[in-house]
Amino acid sequence: MSGHDEFSPRDFLGAELFSQIHTLPASIVRLDKVKKIWLYGSKLKRIPPEIGGMTALEFFDPYTSYDLHWFPYEITQCKNLVSSRISTRALYGNYKFRTPFPRLDHNPVRYDGDMLKCSICKKTISYAETNQLWISLRIGTDTVPLLVNTCSTHCEEQLPTPPENYVQYPHKGGKSLQQPPDVETFVKSEILRRRNESAVPVSQTSTQDANVLDGSKFKADAMALKPLNLVVKIWDK
Repeated sequence: MSGHDEFSPRDFLGAELFSQIHTLPASIVRLDKVKKIWLYGSKLKRIPPEIGGMTALEFFDPYTSYDLHWFPYEITQCKNLVSSRISTRALYGNYKFRTPFPRLDHNPVRYDGDMLKCSICKKTISYAETNQLWISLRIGTDTVPLLVNTCSTHCEEQLPTPPENYVQYPHKGGKSLQQPPDVETFVKSEILRRRNESAVPVSQTSTQDANVLDGSKFKADAMALKPLNLVVKIWDK
């Protein structure tokens, strides 16, 4: 601990031991007075659903924890969580790369123990009874992929709608899942669309459009297009 209202396991364990931890214990539920979590540069692979019991949590920082690809839905129950610092490029479904979500019906996620709780109603259920789903929602200041365990259709219907430019419904993942375009594809298509709308002669557009695929030319074009400030508003950081 780095004070009564901050949790920084690196400070307590030291860098070497901290680097050997791959999941936080379920006992973090008892840290209901902690306002800030510092997990910078960790080797964590998952956060337990018990994080939802950290009701005082205001700031969550697992920045550069590149093995964290998703979070438990229960983190949305930290109602005071208003700020976060997360390496979003490492996340499933992130807007930069649209990394595929693992398919849950072939490879369900298991926490410690044989039983778990429904993410919505908190009913205790077995893994055979749960329906696991992915959903992208905003926590703190980031939009992240969340793993949901539901016990019924009724509980599934309680899930909120994801932000614009993310898959708009809870899903099972898999490579066949249709995701919105990543940010680079979006910007390139926007450049081409605007060029087509400008009615430049074909003799000019053929060369220009080919150059769009070149990285340096693409960057110059993107910088030149003032309306692409829209990208900042449309896409999360």
